[in-house]
Amino acid sequence: MQYRLCKKRLLILIGISLLLGGCSISDWYNGYYVDKSSWKSYQKDSDAYYDAESAQMKELRKNNDAYCTELAEKPENRKARAGYPNGVFNEGMYNICMEKRGTPTFATYQSNQSKKEKAERRARGEIVLN
Repeated sequence: MQYRLCKKRLLILIGISLLLGGCSISDWYNGYYVDKSSWKSYQKDSDAYYDAESAQMKELRKNNDAYCTELAEKPENRKARAGYPNGVFNEGMYNICMEKRGTPTFATYQSNQSKKEKAERRARGEIVLN
């Protein structure tokens, strides 16, 4: 009788350990959940950045986007990359073009804000250069 009870407990224990070991909470939280939540945050900030623009700025962005996309897609401006015989879209050129024409992309805006914050912290003495 006791042997049968131990056997059931052992099977239950093995089943629970397999179940918990197969789908680790930390793997789910650190991988899927964090990626999804950070992407949602980025999308929300990006949408707020573009929605805050005036109608004139949106029209200018539309025109600049067409011009800069055409410029970055030209065969002579494409970036060489292994496996792509015709090269790939030159995103760096696109971002610089958009910024110089007065309509920086959200990623460029974020980068510039980060640089400003670092410069301010450096001026206050919070960051010390080596």
